[in-house]
Amino acid sequence: MPVGIGYDIHALVEGRKLMLGGVQIPYERGCLGHSDADPLLHAITDAILGAAGKGDIGELFPDTDAKWKDADSAMLLKKAWDLVREGGYEIENIDTNVIAQAPKLGRFKRKMEARIADILEIRTSQVNVKARTNEGFDALGRKEAIAAQAVVSLRDMKSEVRSQRSEV
Repeated sequence: MPVGIGYDIHALVEGRKLMLGGVQIPYERGCLGHSDADPLLHAITDAILGAAGKGDIGELFPDTDAKWKDADSAMLLKKAWDLVREGGYEIENIDTNVIAQAPKLGRFKRKMEARIADILEIRTSQVNVKARTNEGFDALGRKEAIAAQAVVSLRDMKSEVRSQRSEV
């Protein structure tokens, strides 16, 4: 079972909307980045690409390319997933952490799970979003940034077909 890990962190700044898991979260600051800077979707994108051995988000959507300026991270995730799915993979499970001292995210976790499942065309039960604080430590704890981690397990459908054929 291929497994990938993803991580992303973005500074919080005035004048940007806060996007997490494809959901706009009401907050006075948003994440700074080349795209819409959704650290959760970026971490998931990296985890999916990593599990399939397809590099990382920066290779696929470089911040040096104006085409990706202010891009919707949901669209980037969808494009990465389409590439991986074409290789014969299905998503087994996605487990994530969002690390933010503020805003409080508990009431948004189910919305994020539903949005991620919708983007990837999987069941909501295959997605888990956890919210964490950094207990006041470092840039995350000082409310200067938000980070996200993701682990994705895939099922290699090509291998399963070959395995089934060899059993016959």
